[in-house]
Amino acid sequence: MAKVATRGGTATGKTAGSRSPWRNWAGNVTATPDRVCAPASTVEVVEAVRAAVDAGLTVKAVGTGHSFTPTAATDGLLVRPERLAGVHALDPVARTVTVGAGTSLRQLNATLAAHGMSLSNMGDIMEQTAAGAISTGTHGTGRSCASLSAQLTAVELVTADGSVLRCSATEHPEVFAAARVGLGALGVVTALTFAIEPQFLLTAREEPMPFDRITEEFEQWVAENEHFEFFWFPHTGNCLTKRNNRSPGPLDPPGRVSGWVEDELLSNGLFQAACSIGRAVPATIPGIAQVSSRVLSSRTYTDIPYKVFTSPRRVRFVECEYALPRATAMAALRELRAMIERSGLRVSFPVEVRTAPADDIPLSTASGRDTAYLAVHMYRGTPYEAYFAAVERIMTAHGGRPHWGKLHGRDAAYLAGVYPRFGEFTAVRDRLDPHRTFGNAYLRRVLGD
Repeated sequence: MAKVATRGGTATGKTAGSRSPWRNWAGNVTATPDRVCAPASTVEVVEAVRAAVDAGLTVKAVGTGHSFTPTAATDGLLVRPERLAGVHALDPVARTVTVGAGTSLRQLNATLAAHGMSLSNMGDIMEQTAAGAISTGTHGTGRSCASLSAQLTAVELVTADGSVLRCSATEHPEVFAAARVGLGALGVVTALTFAIEPQFLLTAREEPMPFDRITEEFEQWVAENEHFEFFWFPHTGNCLTKRNNRSPGPLDPPGRVSGWVEDELLSNGLFQAACSIGRAVPATIPGIAQVSSRVLSSRTYTDIPYKVFTSPRRVRFVECEYALPRATAMAALRELRAMIERSGLRVSFPVEVRTAPADDIPLSTASGRDTAYLAVHMYRGTPYEAYFAAVERIMTAHGGRPHWGKLHGRDAAYLAGVYPRFGEFTAVRDRLDPHRTFGNAYLRRVLGD
């Protein structure tokens, strides 16, 4: 077993008074905690939680703030993640890796690659912390595996009474089932163990395709590819498809210049400029969409997994995403297109479509059903409320489940109706946190009180 220690940070683990605001990545959520701490160990988390309970404060742990909802907001004790970081143990034989909760996905993937190992799947960014990503159900796209939570084999968390609970499929299995997508409602996650596998290569194929063709052939594309997704550009009939499949090689990454042009100049630099123009003059958005949807061309490359799954995301936005029964997703997407065309809305961001197989996690958005995800975005600073509300009306009509970390208006009454195991989760919460030490207004809305 390889022992890898990469802890770091300069913040004190002691709890300190603070009235400085905390903001998320998009800037749409702000919280002003009474106290802030940056513990460096599980023991320090225990001490901080017990002190907060004694002071009558609520406790919330934050990651890097990539959620758009106030999942981690608190006016009590804010637990920062940076010193709970590092790869604690990597076992290539057992094919597991254990990391501190605050470990970034970037650090985790770099360490795995250095040891010839890899996660099976992940989302499209690496800035999140491991605990933040699993707590809100972060997912990629995949025929047999999609979410990070589905790759967990063990979770360690500190509960409201200061106990350290280590859980897995064989140890406190009911807690493990719930904690894999726990919303920060069960305790402070301090360590996570993921299943890993020997590193492999992925060949990525990116190809423009007409909207009508991709929606008609969607099930075929999903069945024929290990990882399939596409982006539809509103105000156009154009889509960009992405197919990632395992490959025997050879390694053939994007060229330095061509990769920079696609991932930085077009996807970030020029897109940022286009969004800024569209925000200032909304009437220009349809024309910009027609041009930008034709700029991205086909390309094929082969690389190690995390370099294929992820890409830089420097244009800031707000997002709403719903998980639908896969069989209804294309009908919902066509309704979404028709709604945009008749509404007069101007939408500068593409709509992203991904998939996931059914899993057995109570609050996973793919719990118990094969799933397709429809994600909509608006450039930061652009009014989004009317667009997202119209999207939600379509998604809820199809039994959609909102992503826990993305903007939505659903409450516990609705969510209990679309999650068959909702009561199983809230029963675990009632047992572990009866006084709602880890609660906040968002959790009261989505879980009830």
